[in-house]
Amino acid sequence: MKTQRQSIPTGGRPLRADAERTMTAILEAAERTLSRDPAATMEQIAEAAGVARTTVHRRFATREALIDALAVWAAQRFAAAVDAAHPDTAPPLVALYQTTANVLGIKASWGFAMSRGSSANPEVARVHSDVRDTCERLFRRAGESGILRADVDISWTRRVYYALIHEAAQNRDGQDTDALATLVVDTLLRGAGTSHPDRL
Repeated sequence: MKTQRQSIPTGGRPLRADAERTMTAILEAAERTLSRDPAATMEQIAEAAGVARTTVHRRFATREALIDALAVWAAQRFAAAVDAAHPDTAPPLVALYQTTANVLGIKASWGFAMSRGSSANPEVARVHSDVRDTCERLFRRAGESGILRADVDISWTRRVYYALIHEAAQNRDGQDTDALATLVVDTLLRGAGTSHPDRL
């Protein structure tokens, strides 16, 4: 999967280093502020970013444009986190644990933006489609290596995996990312049943 990694959404225009720092500050402040209050205004986001309101408005014509850019940026970070786990080359079980930990880290840091995963923005849709394909390739590798049953439905297993990650991200209960990743993967691979339900 080849995805632009953690770049600032600017419509293709390169940014000077200081302008990129300002954009990063605005997007990070938007995530923090909107996570606390989804109805927060552009003025509140500007204050949290430590910049003038006009600076935010100069870069984002509307609040919707800012949220859309935030969704794109978070999607790119999400894809980069998956890539960093080497899902196509690392041993499948290692890649599964690392992918899970990396994704949980992104969801913890970018919860509001990641909740915009259904954004109509074509870049967000493309990134999530690429990640879905990567996940299915990883699950196929896991099946070929004997980690998953040979008859498992890969698409269904991926959807269950996504649901487990979502649940873990929403209900952390003070657990760290590695512990949550272990819980997610163990639940996926072992299920909630006993080893020999046929004996009950």
